[in-house]
Amino acid sequence: MMATTHVFAGLALAAAVAVVAPQFAVVVASAAILGGLFPDFDLYAGHRKTLHFPVYYGALAVPASLAAVLVPTTVTVGLAVFLLAAGLHSASDRFGGGLELKPWRAPSERAVYSHYHDRWLAPRRWIRYDGAPEDLLLAGALSIPALLVFEAPIRTAVLVLLAVSVGYTFVRKPLVSVAQRLLERAPDAVLSVVPNRLLPLEDESERTVD
Repeated sequence: MMATTHVFAGLALAAAVAVVAPQFAVVVASAAILGGLFPDFDLYAGHRKTLHFPVYYGALAVPASLAAVLVPTTVTVGLAVFLLAAGLHSASDRFGGGLELKPWRAPSERAVYSHYHDRWLAPRRWIRYDGAPEDLLLAGALSIPALLVFEAPIRTAVLVLLAVSVGYTFVRKPLVSVAQRLLERAPDAVLSVVPNRLLPLEDESERTVD
């Protein structure tokens, strides 16, 4: 799924919290955005493994949520929403495509790594790949609660992210071809810092992701 889809999922959770506790609206929205994005900070260092914890984020969110209910402060509430959003991101990656350069070809059986199970979880491909039309549809649906509950500047940020989502959906597949052409001409110094999954191979079915 697109990073923006994960953000909107986190914001949908945050919107529910903000309805109950409007005094924390800005805090939960900010925590949801950060939590929705945080797992993907491992893009260049073991993507969907280093910072993706489909079990542990949720496990930590349970006591964090209890603390937020018992002692509601900006810290406890923000931390709970952050963990919930990060956990939702990590777990929902399994419902998308595999971890490869062209996920619409479906060659990979690696969606997200579960440290609890000590193995890669296979993709279910309900969302075929990040930037697929159904991904954009899901992003639009998930953005509705945030648009209804939050005011500016959160609402403005949501609209901007929706525009980014639409643009990314249109360029998703052509972008891969452009990237491959550029990488074929890139010097070794550049290729050494490019994630393995982006490197062009003659037979993509042989690609593995570490």
